[in-house]
Order: sequence, then structure tokens, then C-alpha cells
Amino acid sequence: MNTSRSDRAAGRAIAAEPHILPRTVLSYLFLALTALLALVPLWQIGMLAFQSSAGSGVASLTNFRQLLASTDFLRWLANSLLVALAVTVVGVFLSATAGYALSRFRFFGRLALLGGLLVTQIFPATMLLLPIFLILVQFKLINTFLGLILVYLVTVLPFCIWQMKTFYDRIPETIEEAAAMDGCTPAEIFWRVVVPISGQGLVVTALFSFAAAWNEYVVAAILMQDSEMFTLPVGLRLLHTDSMAGEPGLFAAGALFITLPMLALYLLLGRFLVARVADISIRN
Repeated sequence: MNTSRSDRAAGRAIAAEPHILPRTVLSYLFLALTALLALVPLWQIGMLAFQSSAGSGVASLTNFRQLLASTDFLRWLANSLLVALAVTVVGVFLSATAGYALSRFRFFGRLALLGGLLVTQIFPATMLLLPIFLILVQFKLINTFLGLILVYLVTVLPFCIWQMKTFYDRIPETIEEAAAMDGCTPAEIFWRVVVPISGQGLVVTALFSFAAAWNEYVVAAILMQDSEMFTLPVGLRLLHTDSMAGEPGLFAAGALFITLPMLALYLLLGRFLVARVADISIRN
């Protein structure tokens, strides 16, 4: 009887195979079309960036040489790197430690803190610009990298802390119990046992923190009032003014420069993102 049931199941699977292949092909075609549509803006920016003048169609590095020689692009690049790296390092450290505390320890106000972190995600950062601006004015942090870094940390930490907490929730506590039996202190358990096996979560947190600081424009445009303090997105606004005056290639070269670092990071570390999504899907 078991054999007949397995034969019937195998027969149904074979009968379903002809329908699976067209569905798979259509899925891949849809994904390929979506990828091509997403690459069209990048292709257009690249075409403008490498042509010597508007509409000439001749490949040239003139726009890139002019961008580096006649603008403050390198200063804006250094400013963006400083802010993004600071947000990434501090954000990963605070997210890792706070997420672990919320995952492993039970203390008064824990649930209220978790709920508060979720509530902050309801409101976009632009809605909080006025109170943030007044606070920074009071502490004389307008037009400073410290003020901008603090604002970015406030916006990225709630998501990053929740992300790390859910990651730690999936790590068996028996690993830490075994380390405690070997004589490790709580600090040693965290730094020598938990952190080394948390690479996937830490990479995702670092990517999110870096991307949020690297690509942000509105907050930086309001807080940074000196052109020497501009980050890349704010500096590109000046190049956009030049592009409106007839130099779109200069703006396109700057836009390409700001896009490539994030593209390279996602290509290099994308497997961690895919693994994280797959892990959540399997466990759910």
C-alpha cells in the first residue's frame, strides 16, 4: 500500500513538471526585465559622464578630470567617508551591545524600550528636523560633523538594534552556557564567543548604517551650511546647478562616483544579505 501511494505521488510530480518549467522561465524573464529597467538610469548616467560634451557621443574622461580639478569633490568625498565610517563603526558597536542586552537580559523597562524603538520607526527623520535643529543649535553643533553623525546615529540605531536583537535571539543560549562553565565572564562570552559567530548580522548592520549616512541628503543640506563641510549628496547639488547651465556631464560624473562605492559594497557583501534573508525565511 505504501508503494502504491509513493507511485501515485511520483506520478503527480511528473505530471506537474511540464507546468513548472514555463513558470520558472517566466519568473527568470521577469527578473531579468526588472534588472534591466533598474540599470537604465545607471547606463544613462554613465553615457553622460563619459562623453566630452553634451550630445557628442565621444567617450572621454574630461568630465572626471574637471570634476577632480575644478571642484571641491575630493573634500566632499572625504567628508562623506568620515561621516559614513563614523556612523558605521559607532552604530555597529552600539547595535551589537544593545541588541545583545535586549536579547539576553530581562530588566525593568525592557519591553517599553523595545516598543519605543519601534515607535521611532513610524516617523520619518524629516518630521523631526525642527526639534533636532533646535537641539543642535542649543549645543552649538550646527555645521559640525559631530552634530551630523549624532543625527544619523539617532535615525539608524532603532532599526539596527532590533536587527541585531532578532539575530541574537536565534543563537542557542547553550553556547554561552558552555562558555560560562569554562570560566568565561559575561564580557568574555560576548566578545570571544558571541561576536565571532555574529558576522552575518554585523555585516548587514554595517551596510545599512553606511548606506544611510552615505546617501542621505535632506538632513545634511540643512545642518551643513559651509561648502567645505558638505557631504557628497549636498555637494552634488552645486554640480546640478552647473548641469542646468549646460554641463550635465559634470553632474553625471559626480553621481557615478557616489553610486559606485555602494554598488561595490553590495556586490562584495551581498551574500551576507542573501544569507540573512534566507535564514529569516526558513525560521519563519
